[in-house]
Amino acid sequence: MAAARGRRGGFYERLSPSGKKKCSPEEDVFVFSKLTYSWFSRLISIGYKKPLERDDLFELNEGDSPYSVCPNFEKQWRKEMQKSTTGLKASYIKRMLFKKTSFCKPSLVFPLWQTFKFLLIKVAFLKVAADILAFMGPQIMKALIMLSENHPGSHGSGYGYAIALFFVVLSQTLLHQLYQRNNMLTAVKIKTAVVGLIYKKALTLANSSRQNYTTGEIVNLMSADTQQLMELTVNLNLLWSAPFQILMAIIFLWQELGPSVLAGVAVLLLVIPINALIAAKVKSLKKSQMRYSDQRVKLLSEMLHGIKILKLYAWEPSYQKKVMSIREREVDVLKSSGYLATYSMLTLTCIPFMVSLATFGVFFHVDEENVLTASKVFTSISLFNILRLPLFDLPSVISAVAQTKVSLSRLEDFLYAEDLNPEDVSTNYSGNHAVGFIGASFRWDKSGLPVLKNLSVSIPEGSLVAVVGQVGSGKSSFLSAILGEMEKLEGTVQRRGSVAYVSQQAWIQNAILQENILFGSNLNRPYYEQVLKSCALLPDLEQLPNGDQTEIGERGVNISGGQKQRVSLARAVYSNADLYLLDDPLSAVDVHVGKHLFEKLIGPSGLLKSKTRILVTHNLTLLPQTDLIIVMEEGRISQMGTYQELISKRANFAELTQVFATENRSEETTLVKVSSSKEECQLGKSLLQRELLKHKDPSVDQWRTHTKSKEKVATGGMKMAVVLKYLQAFDWRWVWLTIAAYLGQNALAIGQNLWLSTWTAETAKVNDFTEWKQLRNYKLGIYSLLGFMQGFLVCCGAYVLSRGSLSASQALHHQMLDSVLHLPLQHFETNPVGQIISRFTKDLFVVDVRFHYYLRTWLNCTLDVIGTILVITSASPLFVVVVIPLGYLYFTIQRYYIASSRQIRRLAGASHSPVISHFSETLLGGSTIRAFGHQERFIRKNNDVVYENLIYFYNNIISNRWLSVRLEFLGSLMVFFAALFVVLAGNTVNSSTVGLSISYALNIIQSLNFWVRKACEIETNAVSIERVCEYAKMDKEEPWIMSKRPPMGWPERGIVEFINYKAQYRKDLGLALNNVSFQTRSKEKVGIVGRTGAGKSTLTNCLFRVLEGSGGKIIIDGIDISTIGLHDLRGNLNIIPQDPVLFSGTLQSNLDPLEKHSDLELWEALELCNLKDFVQSLPKKLLHEISEGGENLSVGQRQLVCLARVLLRKTKILVLDEATASVDTETDNLVQSTIRREFYNCTILTIAHRLHTIMDSERVLVLDAGRILEFDTPHNLLQQKGAFSEMVAEAGITK
Repeated sequence: MAAARGRRGGFYERLSPSGKKKCSPEEDVFVFSKLTYSWFSRLISIGYKKPLERDDLFELNEGDSPYSVCPNFEKQWRKEMQKSTTGLKASYIKRMLFKKTSFCKPSLVFPLWQTFKFLLIKVAFLKVAADILAFMGPQIMKALIMLSENHPGSHGSGYGYAIALFFVVLSQTLLHQLYQRNNMLTAVKIKTAVVGLIYKKALTLANSSRQNYTTGEIVNLMSADTQQLMELTVNLNLLWSAPFQILMAIIFLWQELGPSVLAGVAVLLLVIPINALIAAKVKSLKKSQMRYSDQRVKLLSEMLHGIKILKLYAWEPSYQKKVMSIREREVDVLKSSGYLATYSMLTLTCIPFMVSLATFGVFFHVDEENVLTASKVFTSISLFNILRLPLFDLPSVISAVAQTKVSLSRLEDFLYAEDLNPEDVSTNYSGNHAVGFIGASFRWDKSGLPVLKNLSVSIPEGSLVAVVGQVGSGKSSFLSAILGEMEKLEGTVQRRGSVAYVSQQAWIQNAILQENILFGSNLNRPYYEQVLKSCALLPDLEQLPNGDQTEIGERGVNISGGQKQRVSLARAVYSNADLYLLDDPLSAVDVHVGKHLFEKLIGPSGLLKSKTRILVTHNLTLLPQTDLIIVMEEGRISQMGTYQELISKRANFAELTQVFATENRSEETTLVKVSSSKEECQLGKSLLQRELLKHKDPSVDQWRTHTKSKEKVATGGMKMAVVLKYLQAFDWRWVWLTIAAYLGQNALAIGQNLWLSTWTAETAKVNDFTEWKQLRNYKLGIYSLLGFMQGFLVCCGAYVLSRGSLSASQALHHQMLDSVLHLPLQHFETNPVGQIISRFTKDLFVVDVRFHYYLRTWLNCTLDVIGTILVITSASPLFVVVVIPLGYLYFTIQRYYIASSRQIRRLAGASHSPVISHFSETLLGGSTIRAFGHQERFIRKNNDVVYENLIYFYNNIISNRWLSVRLEFLGSLMVFFAALFVVLAGNTVNSSTVGLSISYALNIIQSLNFWVRKACEIETNAVSIERVCEYAKMDKEEPWIMSKRPPMGWPERGIVEFINYKAQYRKDLGLALNNVSFQTRSKEKVGIVGRTGAGKSTLTNCLFRVLEGSGGKIIIDGIDISTIGLHDLRGNLNIIPQDPVLFSGTLQSNLDPLEKHSDLELWEALELCNLKDFVQSLPKKLLHEISEGGENLSVGQRQLVCLARVLLRKTKILVLDEATASVDTETDNLVQSTIRREFYNCTILTIAHRLHTIMDSERVLVLDAGRILEFDTPHNLLQQKGAFSEMVAEAGITK
């Protein structure tokens, strides 16, 4: 019967390697294939014929996978931690002896260097070789020009130079691509190693440390900070390569122009600090932008997780304004960055011109005899062009180093944060007790007071222990202390055997239901069936579309609260542990299901009868059947003993049970014990009835039966409509101004070079230099005028582009936010929130920052390429013969490649979500994972999802290299033919034309490569615009406000009438409500009961029009609710929902997000909810910061805050949806009496699990399978001995 918990191998082995793997052939191919990436052509070919899928891609090389990278790095990190621990001890001794306080925290840099040093050195050598070859091109061009000047007819040497130029350019290409491949893969391995370490750390983090980090912040460390580290690694070699290239260029320029080159160097030295200042400013703006982006995404994430509350309370416009105000601040920062980018564009474009102007000007004035020859001019200009990139990159890399230092510091702080101490819980001790506390005190965080004080208790093996007490008395903390989740201040904690834990808010994985229950164990079918039966899950499996193979969405969105709790219980039971810690699992389930769970599972005759069970509960009817009762009060054990012992003491415990036993009505209810045989018979009968009804009319609560929809991956080419949509948002006037500015600047750039060419051609013909010298200043003046005009147009182009792109960002963000908030609630129930968040982060980042950059670069390169071809063709008309076939090859390669590249990018985009989702899920369920001891399995699972993501990254890198090698080979051919044709032309062309033609040809390689690359980038990034716009096309809910509006003060009487109402969740599913007709009276209190799936929640959904009807009407005070806007309806109804949802922010903003009420009103509401004393004890009172999801309040306290919220929103109709499921009986009665008193003149509809909460209703509505079975007063229904009477008997309540 035992289902052994799966423990497999070490941390890093594959969980489930796919059967037939397409291993990367890269390691085994010949050198030629490796250098040219020909081995990858097969994949490109498949991608051209059909959209690529995961199975088509090559697997990673063994050494690049997380299974080998993570353990190697972790070994080095452990060494660093040991050194640091030794250093900590040493620093302590120093403090004692010398009063010094220096302490060095562990550094990530050293372990990273130790792990990856050989790869980093290899990459550096490749970079050096590629850089040296880059300078050989201009030297061969110089030799060709000089040959043309001095020996115009010497063809032999000319051919030799042309061939040499071809091979130098080709060799440089191959080396550079090899460098890029190794560089990118090394960078991603570094990111993978750090991600693995962060994940492992998240599983061991102490709660005191965990409180310093929200889930969002830890996810940010894993995504943003590791990405920053990776990006720096990619550009790291530029730190030494850029100065090396600048030095080489200056040496070669000195040979050409002598000391006058120092004038150019002076200009460079002037530009570098300005660039560095700009980079520093951009960095600080980037920080601000990230801060606003984090705030916006955090708020959005909470809104989407609590979307049901926003919709039910009609709060969407208020929260939309909050998001938009943060977004406006973010856009202001982006605007400033855009204007700084204008300056960057100016320096990047105009540095070669400014340097050449300064150098040539000084060159003339140093010596009157100096003249410009073609070889000097064009060799210098080629060298100036090489200088442009390192000069532009160097400040950016220095700035990136500073940014990465911040990221490294954040990562080191997190990785060095305090872990849980496994020694807090002793598992090796003498005695036969399962759990023991000896004088133990605990707290949650370092600065806090003890939460549990002086606990001393011994729990015998195999006993059933109940832990009871009021809200906030420390019941859940008691279980956390047993698990070792709290910081132990003093005393001893003892625990024996394996543990299974069921948390108060069930943690459900995004996986199929069966996987949630097995939780990594092997399937033992008979035991599995027994567990399902004991946990009352068999009827639920009948409802679910695919039974236990149904996929459960994030946080269990597509199953009910009761189902989540029972799946969580089933997981614990299936683990067959020795000790069961159950944190109030019965509060979220119906009474009859709760009875069944206790009888068949937890109680003295249940499946777990031989196990030790510690049950936190508010259901005091169970206490007589427990072996030991622990009463908690303000963190202490106030009483302890058996039920009889505690009752006989006549202490607080008797009062506690008395509160439960007495109802606030004249009719008395008494606790009775139903015999188990009768109970069994009734439950069996009721389940059978439900099954029969279900087969007759499949109208169970079908909304929740959708499986989680996978993220769609687009296929096919880029739709022009998408780019048009972007340009429309960009504003057409900015589009035309941008094109005009770029056309002008490119025309002026060609004009400059043509001017130099004609100038040097005249120099060659001049015999008397006196006349030439007189014209020299005029020629230089025209050259500088053309350059400054180009600079002005560059600024105009960059400014116009920034304005347009920001207007596009604003428009698309606003449209997307508006569309998302208008989506029906059903969309959020069936789609992971991560998909929407991904649109607001990753995709919006592309729209904000990247897309306009790609458009600009593509436009620039297009004009550059056209200009280059025109210049070379005018110099060598024969070149046209070569350009046409080479152009055809270019477009063929591009079209061939782009299909694969686009699809790999799309797949990569979709593969990033599972990494983040799995990590977020782990953070939410950390205590459960640790309790079950499954950390190793989750680490392996993390490596699996990272591995999948890396496969797309690897294939993308190789596809880019494949393209670059082929394009640059064609570029090398262009250079070769340009050189060949000027050699063939012999005496017919002058040296200036030779210089102009070859210098342009050398430049075209980069331009063409960039051109195709940016065209691909535009295609692949247009997917982000597509994704941002897709919500606009989805079906929306009905309008919030319509032309017909209800009168002021509606509803006055609160009469709700359903007339033959039908509703279904999908056209292909049966009716969830079937011909429901009933009418409430004014101010009537109606209880709504029924078994799970009877349609109770559907009734609420229809009343709030979360679900639109398919027949019949709902009329409130004479108005058909389908004829008014959703906000006019929802804003005039009131609800306390099943799940208490709070948003991070102050307590005040949670109570009154629309800021309609005074502080006095807030305090009154808190007093009515019994929260006033608690809030007054807080340091900031109403301004107390609520953490993410309300984590720093107990579940019961959250429920009371939700009640206070409702008390402030006085309306004539109130719906209570399981409103007191998470509070103790005393608080429950307090809540009920508050509601009765404050809403005495309102209509109240109560959906209840605890039947005693609706026993005092004026009438009770009994639902089953979407139909009304009974509707009458509780007294009459009990007399009728029907379904209601049966449910009351099951609940242990009798009249």
